[in-house]
Amino acid sequence: MNTTNLSGIAELLRARGTLAEVRNLTQEAGATPVTGCDCDSRVVRPGHVFVCKGQAFRPAYLVSALEKGAVAYLCDEEHADSLEQAAPGVPALVASDLRRAMAYASADAFGHPDHDIKVVGITGTKGKSTVSYMLRSVLDGEKPYSGTGVIGSIDTFDGVENSESHNTTPESPDLWRHLANAREAGLPYMDMEVSSQGLKYDRVLGLTLDVACFLNIGRDHISPIEHPTFEDYFESKLRIFDQAKTAVVNLGTEEVDRVLEAASTAERLVTVGVEHPEASLWASDVRVVGFNIEFNLHGLCADESEAGEKVLLGIAGDFNVENALVAIAAAHEIGIGIEAIKKGLSKLRVPGRMEVVESKDGRVICVVDYAHNQLSFRSLFSSVKRAFPTSPVIAVFGAAGGKAQERREAAPYSDLMIFANEDPAHEDPMKVCRELAEHVPDDTPNEIILDREAAVHAAFKAAREEYVNADAPTIVLLLAKGDEELMHVGDEFVPIESDLSLANRLIDVTQFD
Repeated sequence: MNTTNLSGIAELLRARGTLAEVRNLTQEAGATPVTGCDCDSRVVRPGHVFVCKGQAFRPAYLVSALEKGAVAYLCDEEHADSLEQAAPGVPALVASDLRRAMAYASADAFGHPDHDIKVVGITGTKGKSTVSYMLRSVLDGEKPYSGTGVIGSIDTFDGVENSESHNTTPESPDLWRHLANAREAGLPYMDMEVSSQGLKYDRVLGLTLDVACFLNIGRDHISPIEHPTFEDYFESKLRIFDQAKTAVVNLGTEEVDRVLEAASTAERLVTVGVEHPEASLWASDVRVVGFNIEFNLHGLCADESEAGEKVLLGIAGDFNVENALVAIAAAHEIGIGIEAIKKGLSKLRVPGRMEVVESKDGRVICVVDYAHNQLSFRSLFSSVKRAFPTSPVIAVFGAAGGKAQERREAAPYSDLMIFANEDPAHEDPMKVCRELAEHVPDDTPNEIILDREAAVHAAFKAAREEYVNADAPTIVLLLAKGDEELMHVGDEFVPIESDLSLANRLIDVTQFD
């Protein structure tokens, strides 16, 4: 691990064009060793630089960080004077571009742990968490949740910290702390989802990606508070290749020519696709095996038969073959052999992703999934209909507050829709559900039941009493929340029972009030 000091970080920021001035940085203070960087005063350790950022930032946070051992702070020009009054005499690095500055400073302060572990970054409108867990299942081998660091939308595990995630891609000081923890814990890999917001706002700036994966692009996340236009969203996604050694691209994505052009800047380009013989790796003969998926893989082994290598996915949904191909390519590029890849994929479980719960009498099958936008809804519903062509389908879902309007126009194709609360944040959940209902086809029954447990209960009741096919099970889809146990309400994350837990508890109820 490389070590640096305050003067070294100041010189780095000056060279990167992000330093406006320094304050109270004497020769003695400049020699102070720096061992990390934080933007959350609750996690500050001695020897760290504290970043003063955010609309809700208060000088009291800086005071708290200094009390915990921070040796200096990084701030923008607007707040430099007021912060100096709150912490007189404390060395300060004043940035002309705070976001870029804290990314560079964090990487340097933690000693660039990305040089010591292999990092795979995954971006796309849908499927990021699924690919992440596929890769994790492969890399962990015989010891689940032991050998691979994960940063993503479901959870974060770095060998030291293990928690449910609030942001897909954390702010740069937190990102580099997790990478440093992984290095300290001896984890050889970091498998991370890279969001469009993380790319747009430089949270991963300076991070070397051994492999950068591009899954797909849709019209999600277009809103005044996320991306104002599709072009802004797409360009943000494409930035992942700016820091990639190897690029992996799914040929099934929309706008594939632009994606391939951007990926050409990487040292190596690997393409994947279903029924794309021109790809580096491709799949054929996709088939449903119970609640699993099987396909033939081509291109990985020089001596493979004409039929290819048979691969079994321990997850439902034939659309997951594209995700599996990306995971296979990424694993192969960092040195994992085909047998280990196949074994990892066969025992795959993604918490809250295409989780199947079947009633004891076989009359109801529940699928729990994180699908929450048009692209993921379309893939999920078409897959369900192919697997269960005559089954009635009931969907329980909502839309998150403060997110893209497109999500409220993405009505799934089902026989009954029940709209429920889903991370309303600062919006009125009833208003959100009413907007969803406005986009339902006129001939499709729907209702609003805000309480999520009551909504799930109503879905199973309808599955047994109203939407019945004597020759096929009724399918109940619980969407968007997956295995999450927190609901974002206002500024709080309120504990809830997960959709998966609700499904297991309620699916065999046969007597309803």
